[in-house]
Parts: sequence; structure tokens; C-alpha cells
Amino acid sequence: MSALSADVRAPGLMLGKDVQIGRNVTFGAYVVVHAGSVIGDGCVIEDHAVLGKRPRLAPGSSAAGEVSGLELGKDVKVCSGAVVFAGARVQEGSILGDQSYVRERSHVGPGSVIGRGSVVDNDVKVGARVRVQSNVYLTAGTVVEDDVFVGPGVTTTNDDTMGRHGPEMPLRGAILRRACRVGGGAVLTPGVEIGEEAYVAAGAVLTRDVPARAVVMGVPARVVREVGEKDLLERWR
Repeated sequence: MSALSADVRAPGLMLGKDVQIGRNVTFGAYVVVHAGSVIGDGCVIEDHAVLGKRPRLAPGSSAAGEVSGLELGKDVKVCSGAVVFAGARVQEGSILGDQSYVRERSHVGPGSVIGRGSVVDNDVKVGARVRVQSNVYLTAGTVVEDDVFVGPGVTTTNDDTMGRHGPEMPLRGAILRRACRVGGGAVLTPGVEIGEEAYVAAGAVLTRDVPARAVVMGVPARVVREVGEKDLLERWR
């Protein structure tokens, strides 16, 4: 673990080596910023947040790989108790909610919100203006395009074998295309793709791809109708 030094800018603030802090950054109490982290202008880092944590992996973990420093863009808000790993990149104006968890090599696009207690696993790509509600799990390799809504308690998965495979087998995260909406408590099985502007009802279990603009519900989920013109994102902007 890298050495940390106390800093006078906030009670209990601890900084690692070569941390870069922009202008007008606000720190809460007992924040830890590990070596090599970059914090952009105007960021707000609330109490007990941990920034730039290095991953600690089991032998043979599929999450192994190169890890650079954490990068927070301008005006990012990191709320109380959040943990943001080294190698993550969080772009301008995003909010990471209380006790959220963003792992290495993940990307959170501008203006997006990661809700309270939600997990963005390693190598996840979250686009711009995405709304991830509370207690969501975005598994490794998931892709979430711009303007997607992910309801509370949604779970994505990426391994049909549940760990019983060799290192040659790639994990398959879900793909959530632009402006799709996923209702609370839905479960997405490995590799499923939800099309643009599709609507997944609460509690659905997705075992196959969802066409663009389809409305699906049930266990397993089935198509019941199409999203109407009046409900498309362009009508609400």
C-alpha cells in the first residue's frame, strides 16, 4: 500500500504521492486519496470517500490487467463512503452516490449518476447522462450507452458457468443501447443486448436479446408491444 500523508485542507484528509488536485475542490472529513489520482476543478469529495484504491485480486482473477491512476473530471461529485478505484475515469459533472463502488478501468460518462450503493465493476463503460438508481450491479464488461435508465436493484451477470471455466473463456457483460429503460429488480443474463429505446418491465428476467423499442416483461421476458412515439426520448427533451 502506498504511503499517505495528512493534508490540512480537511479533517483527516490523507493524500498519496503525486496526487493532482484542481482548483476549488472541496473535501469532507476523513477522505483518502491514493497515489497518482487526478481530481479536476470544482470536484466535491464527501466524508469517508476513498479515491484511487488499488485492486486486490484473487489468483487467476479475470479482472487482472494494467491499472493507471484515477481520473475525476471537472465538477464530479463523490458522495459519502464511495470507493473509486485506480484506473477508473469519471467524466465532467457526474455524481457517484453514497457508498457507490466504481472499479478499475471503468468509465462513467459526463453528466451520469451512479446511485447509492451501486456497483460499477471493472471494465464497464457507462455513457453520458445515464441514470443508475440505488443498489444496481453492473458486472464486468457491461456496456451502457447514452441516456439509459437503470432502475433500483437491477442485476447484470456475465458468466453462464458461474466460475466453472478456463481462462480462455471470455466473460460476456450485457449491452444496454441508447435510451433504453430497465425497470427495478430486473435480471440480465450474460451477453444479452437491449435495443435502443426498449423498455424492460420491473422484475423481468432477460434470457435473450430485446429488439429496439420493444416492451418486454415476465420470467422469462417476452415482447408484449412497442414503445410508442410519444414515449421516445426526443419527445421529452
